[in-house]
Amino acid sequence: MDLMDELDQVIEKIRGAKPVPLSASAMINKQEILDHLESIKQSAPEELKQARWVMRDREEVLQSTQRQSEKMLADAQAERDRLVAKTEIVAAANAEADKIIDDAKSRAREIRMEAEDYVDAKLASFEVVLQKTLSAVEKGRERLRGRLDLPKEPEPEVEEEQPQPTETGNVRIRRP
Repeated sequence: MDLMDELDQVIEKIRGAKPVPLSASAMINKQEILDHLESIKQSAPEELKQARWVMRDREEVLQSTQRQSEKMLADAQAERDRLVAKTEIVAAANAEADKIIDDAKSRAREIRMEAEDYVDAKLASFEVVLQKTLSAVEKGRERLRGRLDLPKEPEPEVEEEQPQPTETGNVRIRRP
């Protein structure tokens, strides 16, 4: 039996005691109540020890729970900080990637414009050469036309030079 049950029994015996006529007193068996109270007194230290142990265990459990909750909170904050930092790193990386892409597009535009300028310069140079060649062809044709209209005179023989290969195997043609 625990301490509370034994105290309840003593209270019940006192309540159930026969009242003394014309008084507020009651008749109880003194020895029985004393034995019961002695028994309670002897078991009380054991009950109090158990209560103290329960209280200590409770305190330890509360402290342990408090430490665990603080650790969980610290872990959660660390994870949050890590994720925030990761998000910032991703944002910085995306910004850097955008900058690199923009720089690459700008450089590609510059290269394309330089290439177009180069090709245009080469085409202009080729146009000049073609115009000179066309002019030479027109003059040659005009001379031919002029000669065909005149009586035929013997033409001096001009030995035409044969193109000579260069060291690289390419043929070099002399222009007039």
